[in-house]
Amino acid sequence: MSVVVLAGGLSAEREVSLRSGRRLAEALRDTGYEVLVLDLDGNLLPTLRAERPEVVIPLVHGAAGEDGSLADVLEALDLPYVGSPPLACRVAFDKAIAKGIVAHDGLQVARSYSLPHGVFRDLGAAGVMAGIVDNLGLPVMVKPTRGGSALGASLVHAEEDLPPAMVAAFAYGDSAMVEQYVSGVEVAVSVVDLGDGPQPLPAVEIQPRSGIYDYAARYTAGETEFFVPARISQAQEQECARAAVAAHIALGLRDWSRVDFIVNDQGVIFLEANVAPGMTETSLFPQAAAAAGMTLGSVAGDLVRISSARS
Repeated sequence: MSVVVLAGGLSAEREVSLRSGRRLAEALRDTGYEVLVLDLDGNLLPTLRAERPEVVIPLVHGAAGEDGSLADVLEALDLPYVGSPPLACRVAFDKAIAKGIVAHDGLQVARSYSLPHGVFRDLGAAGVMAGIVDNLGLPVMVKPTRGGSALGASLVHAEEDLPPAMVAAFAYGDSAMVEQYVSGVEVAVSVVDLGDGPQPLPAVEIQPRSGIYDYAARYTAGETEFFVPARISQAQEQECARAAVAAHIALGLRDWSRVDFIVNDQGVIFLEANVAPGMTETSLFPQAAAAAGMTLGSVAGDLVRISSARS
């Protein structure tokens, strides 16, 4: 089969996307696929029309790649692709909307407020932030409502640090979320559907040396320790697996996803879901697949065949 992997784009996560795309392409080539890696630029559509690949794998992180736009384009071109359909991408990409949907389905979420930049500007930032702190207390996590790789995210311990944290979040989007900080063990559960329904892979525990799983901790070798399986109880591991599949289904996701949680004495708290899991050397999906006895090439190859048949 001929496969096109889409990687790059113009978001702040471009370099991560390029690394993911190159690694997945090599894994597929090792299993016998013809793979072309393409960027999101003016040459993309003419090349796709000329090549007519049997399947496309979008691995473009951030806006355009994960907000449903790229899936819309592929459907308009009548090209089979691996991953979630446009509406599911849009729902999962907005953290506030995704939290509302999974909470309605019974998953635990941290209390939060998500407000556009205009509200802070028009109503007065000081008053809005004071009300938020009064209700959530401190510390809080501040992050862009839409986006990934922890870009623009900050842990705020003191009220005077909240304004610069909001500025940092707004640098990556026009809406920011202030979320009650929940301590515990951070884990990620990847979900894959190879034809028998969505199945959870082993939970990966994340332990960043800095204490915060920020951009540097995610993509700098040695900055984070990973434990597969996660060092949590069997009951907690089972609940993480159940919650990940439940979130995958509730959000309408397809083929593969990664769901992030905090695990503590209160239970398993949903953080966010990712429709285009990273595939770099330090990414979580490949680690989970390896722990399940799968290779990255075999998983991607199975999804290519399923996507081709689905079309």
